[in-house]
Amino acid sequence: MTDFTALGLDPKRVAALATTGLTAPTPIQVGAIPAVLAGRDVLGIAQTGTGKTAAFGLPLIHILASDDRRPEPRRVRSLIMAPTRELVNQIAANLEIYRAGTGLRVVTVVGGASINRQTGALARGTDILVATPGRLLDLLERRALTLEQTGFLVLDEADQMLDIGFIHALRKIARLLPAKRQTMLFSATMPKDMNEIANAYLTDPLRVEVAPPGQVADRIEQSVHYVSQGDKAKLLETYLKGHPGELALVFSRTKHGAEKLMKLLDSWGFSAASIHGNKSQGQRERALKAFRDGEVEVLVATDVAARGIDIPAVRHVYNYDLPNVAENYVHRIGRTARAGKAGRAVAFCAPAEIDELRDIEKVLKQRLETAGGERPADSAKGIKPNQRQGQRTGPMASNRTRDGAQGKRPARPAKDAVVARDRDHGGGAKGGGNGGGGRPAFKGGYKGGGAGGGAGGGAGGAKPRRRSGGGGGQGRPRAAVA
Repeated sequence: MTDFTALGLDPKRVAALATTGLTAPTPIQVGAIPAVLAGRDVLGIAQTGTGKTAAFGLPLIHILASDDRRPEPRRVRSLIMAPTRELVNQIAANLEIYRAGTGLRVVTVVGGASINRQTGALARGTDILVATPGRLLDLLERRALTLEQTGFLVLDEADQMLDIGFIHALRKIARLLPAKRQTMLFSATMPKDMNEIANAYLTDPLRVEVAPPGQVADRIEQSVHYVSQGDKAKLLETYLKGHPGELALVFSRTKHGAEKLMKLLDSWGFSAASIHGNKSQGQRERALKAFRDGEVEVLVATDVAARGIDIPAVRHVYNYDLPNVAENYVHRIGRTARAGKAGRAVAFCAPAEIDELRDIEKVLKQRLETAGGERPADSAKGIKPNQRQGQRTGPMASNRTRDGAQGKRPARPAKDAVVARDRDHGGGAKGGGNGGGGRPAFKGGYKGGGAGGGAGGGAGGAKPRRRSGGGGGQGRPRAAVA
């Protein structure tokens, strides 16, 4: 099939697509759209940048527009959930194009925006609700909406939605949905352990897999540059100066690191901005708009931007810090080589990150080409004299290791360590225990706080710090890496 009409879509929806330049369906759209129109549950796996939003958005709008019923007050006909605010807004923007001329109402609910305004929008009834789990739970607790008439559920970036950072919120929401519904899950990666969880939400699903999980687009030129942690900033400067006028996305592991790197690049004369969990929703949206419009050429981000951000002009992705979860690498570099264009992805690998690199290469089923430096034999080699493992030197130097402790490299974090823990991302309190004096859990969740507290527990009552971990001492907040 080479035409959207041949897939069974309303010609009016096809005409709306023409305004976006889409004329021929991609493989994931060819496989998924007829199945959704036929009422099947779908598990769709495809490379980043292949049009997964249209694969579920177009048939969903076709079905809803074919039914003359309109939603009752506070009722929702279909629910789409995504892990980040940026992805929710992007999905909604695409749906606004697809729904042209239908009269369907698309509403978004995310953290960082006015909950009263969102309550007012939901009061009139909603055809398509696009939401992050945390804010949706807040609104459900306020009785601002009910899901008892919701006939369609879509999870975008399903692997992250089914991970431990979101699964508890998802289970609460799923219990409020009708048992008889159509469910669609889409992602670029789907680890084996997620398949079992996914099957709990799907009924006799059609698996549409147009690329093996973890496979990246052929148009992405991938490489790794071996470099000490303290020399990464100067290396990044060299790469950026070698490609003036081209948009570059730089990924940092932490919010603090992203902000610090952005300010350093700005002081060196680069047009840079940053987005991470410490930024307000307005700040994040303005930074993304400036980057999309070319007013900013370098965007430094945490994994909040790793999924779903569609800016075709991004030419380069630099993994300044390698991700703790190997699958996130696939989503990071998928921000380039979109809409048929070519892209380049360079991973900066410090000696302490060699284990992360090996995990990434295992997911990719290939060894990355070396762009520079020498590959260390193991994570303990290549460390400078008097330098603790993981410690930085140079412009981005700090006297702490990656986990904030002095001199001791932490055990590799659990997979959920990179998932945002704020309420917007479906997190929750953890730890606290029955020990004395700990600070009470807030929305992001404190660890520790008293002798009976969590893994970061100890003597309570101390001022919370940014990082968790350590075998006693101060009660500390759970890390919220956006």
